[in-house]
Amino acid sequence: MSATLNTPPRPSVDEDKLARRQSRWQGLFAPELLKTAARRAVVMLRPDVQWKNPVMFVVEVGTALAILFTAAKAIDPTVSAAPLGYLVALDVWLVLTLLFANFAEALAEARGKAQADALRKTRQDTPAFVYDGNDPAAALRADPATFGRSTSTLLREGDVVVVDAGQVIPADGEIVAGVASVDESAITGESAPVVREAGGDRSGVTGGTRVLSDRIVVKVTAAAGRSFLDRMIALVEGAARQRTPNEVALSIVLSTFTLIFLIVTVTLWPMARYAEGYMAGFVGAAEVESLGTDVPTLVALLVCLIPTTIGALLAAIGIAGMDRALRANIIAKSGKAVEVAGDVDTLLLDKTGTITLGNRQATRFIPLADVSAADVGHLAALASASDQTPEGKSIVELYRRTPGAGAWNTPPEARFVAFTAQTRMSGVDLPDGRVIRKGAADAVVKYVQSQGGTSPLLMDEQVNAVAGQGSTPLLVAEGDRIVGLVVLEDVLKPGIRERFERLRKMGIRTVMVTGDNPLTAKAIAEQAGVDDYIAEATPEAKLAYIRKEQQGGRLVAMMGDGTNDAPALAQADVGVSMNSGTQAAKEAGNMVDLDSDPTKLIEVVEVGKQLLMTRGALTTFSIANDVAKYFAIVPALFAGTLPWLKRLDVLNLASPTSAILSAVIFNAVVIPLLIPIALKGVTYRPVGADALLRRNLLVWGLGGVVVPFAGIKLIDLALSLIPAV
Repeated sequence: MSATLNTPPRPSVDEDKLARRQSRWQGLFAPELLKTAARRAVVMLRPDVQWKNPVMFVVEVGTALAILFTAAKAIDPTVSAAPLGYLVALDVWLVLTLLFANFAEALAEARGKAQADALRKTRQDTPAFVYDGNDPAAALRADPATFGRSTSTLLREGDVVVVDAGQVIPADGEIVAGVASVDESAITGESAPVVREAGGDRSGVTGGTRVLSDRIVVKVTAAAGRSFLDRMIALVEGAARQRTPNEVALSIVLSTFTLIFLIVTVTLWPMARYAEGYMAGFVGAAEVESLGTDVPTLVALLVCLIPTTIGALLAAIGIAGMDRALRANIIAKSGKAVEVAGDVDTLLLDKTGTITLGNRQATRFIPLADVSAADVGHLAALASASDQTPEGKSIVELYRRTPGAGAWNTPPEARFVAFTAQTRMSGVDLPDGRVIRKGAADAVVKYVQSQGGTSPLLMDEQVNAVAGQGSTPLLVAEGDRIVGLVVLEDVLKPGIRERFERLRKMGIRTVMVTGDNPLTAKAIAEQAGVDDYIAEATPEAKLAYIRKEQQGGRLVAMMGDGTNDAPALAQADVGVSMNSGTQAAKEAGNMVDLDSDPTKLIEVVEVGKQLLMTRGALTTFSIANDVAKYFAIVPALFAGTLPWLKRLDVLNLASPTSAILSAVIFNAVVIPLLIPIALKGVTYRPVGADALLRRNLLVWGLGGVVVPFAGIKLIDLALSLIPAV
């Protein structure tokens, strides 16, 4: 009897996209975030807070003057000929302009604080079992009752703690003994456990993560309050955020614009007084109606002409850029690191795990003597029986699948020879006297020659042919003769060539770093489509390459996880270390990838470029806005005094007061309308600088001119229905 499993239908691609879009919008405008940001926007009206943003501080001072002028008008109607309702409406919208500007920054901060609260829940006062002995390996077998008891808040750098299965790792550290499966979902959000072990480049562990299996001994590298989780919380809350160099430079430019327009606006007041007096001599004072001497109107002119839009959104753009990096599980030690990532010229990527799927796999046995491929496989499998590397395991597995392979086992009396970096070989000495070795071609040739043997005919051609195809040849020797070779092949990650093409369109050179020989490295580089490669890479070679690129005026990004990567990570302009890596690597880089994903380097560049693109797009839009507002306000300002200015009223607005109020309302309303773009970032496309400039000018420049004309006209039509205006 069969049963039918009723599974819900999979959503279509369009439905899936809609669901993700709705989720992003709900997260962006969650009611709790809006309430928090609204309260914070009011608090930020304090002058001691506002003065940090020069553009908005000028708006606040002008608003205060406008309110005082309106109050004087209410007490003495002769102060101004402008309607009181018009002046009150101006004051209200000027205050709203300040609140909207504060709301943008407050909402960005609220999103960070919400993320910090979620992270803070993962941080707790965790029990810690301290080991006081000198042999960490002995702690793997010791009775837990012999360990000292402490808590995570009392641990100091250098302490050694023991963590069993089911326990939470109390602090950041490096595994000094043992291997275990670790659940890092509390930090990275990934549900799949990862393996962490001592003695390698994946020895780093993070406080707050949970051990799922076995026991590990961890040396604490960050005391309480200085862990990566603490840094992440401080970063998202804004406490550790400093303005980036480009942001500071743009703030100076905006302040300069503001000062220039402030001088222009202040000088308009005496000019207006003179013009009114001059015209009154011809037509009489009663016939002269001008708004040029009304302080609220002059403040409105100033607020509309200075770059209030980008001034209001600048801080939010910077905070949101850091937030996007954090949401990609990247801890940036400074905002500068994120920003510099957008200007990177050269990208160094490790071959294994980044460009290729991972470890090389044995694919063929090739005989070089009077033996069969199955015989070569048998000897290679014997030499790899104790080899626990992925390559060694793949050799054994390939032999099991080889036609003609019989049942086999390694005699218990056999002596295994482990692989070392010095010998670059592994093997086995069998009880019957046979000596089998397997390893790098040059190392095996040297070994055979030391035993009095010689290389087979055509061996060099076979080795070079395999290496020339991008594969790695390993020679197999029995005694003093070389019997065959094993072919190890790398498999490129799907779509990696297209990703490199995207980077090339952005003007970024990609460089593959590998320990392979030059022939193998060259073949893989051609298959992957990288621009350059470093073969037989050593720490000195990587460091020298980075320095050479920097001396040529280029910015370099690199990812690494080992202690030997630390010099290059420190030298690179953007050094991304993996969270699973050693403490030396994490300290040397200026970013840490919590997912320990080598391909994340490409996402880092995209996050940085999106930050720069968003800031450039909104700056272009803000400055372009001034064109429309100029044609709306200036003719209305002096229309009663200088009638010929009416020719500049291309929008044919209903009245001078309606024109000015329409411009102020549009200037205020456009800020909250642009908040989603500031927080989410403009759509990123991998294009060159020239194409990006053209797009900015066409979309955001031209749009910044056209949209205000339409918006101001629509607001004017609505205001014309209100008699008080």
